[in-house]
Amino acid sequence: MNPLVAVAAATATAAAAPPTEQAAGLSINFFWVIVAALNFLLFLAIIWRFGFDPIAKILAQRKARIDQGLADAEQARKDRDTGVAERDRVVAEARREANTLIATAQKSGQELCDADIAATREELARLHERATADIQAERDRALADLRAQVADLALAVAGKLVGETMTGARQRRLVEEYLHDRDATGEGRKN
Repeated sequence: MNPLVAVAAATATAAAAPPTEQAAGLSINFFWVIVAALNFLLFLAIIWRFGFDPIAKILAQRKARIDQGLADAEQARKDRDTGVAERDRVVAEARREANTLIATAQKSGQELCDADIAATREELARLHERATADIQAERDRALADLRAQVADLALAVAGKLVGETMTGARQRRLVEEYLHDRDATGEGRKN
């Protein structure tokens, strides 16, 4: 028989029983105490079966999820620390490579600058030599023109002094001999 039905039947019979005269004081009816205890135990079993077990399972699942979350968080912290260390190592390596590239670029730039300076100096020396050669050639041409004019003037003056005219070939030979003698003795170029 179902305990609920038994309790309900017992309650009904007790309520239907005629009241007996009892003492006016406090009395304990053990039947009702037992019925209340059985009701409490029945209610406790129902609550335990349908309330506490699912709640306990939910709490166990929640505890397992929290433990898993804490384990995942610890692993993520370890991974983050490893990632930070790796990032620092990569950054340090990149800085070393950058410094090496900068040093190489500066060295190459200095070598290029030195090569440009050397090429410019060579160009200046070549231009100086060419200018010096041009100046010397111009000076020699100017001197030759000057000699020709001086020779013409000297022949004209000599012709007037001697009183005879000399032939062009003879005049040129005399002037050339004079200038050659003068160059040989060192009287010619005193610059």
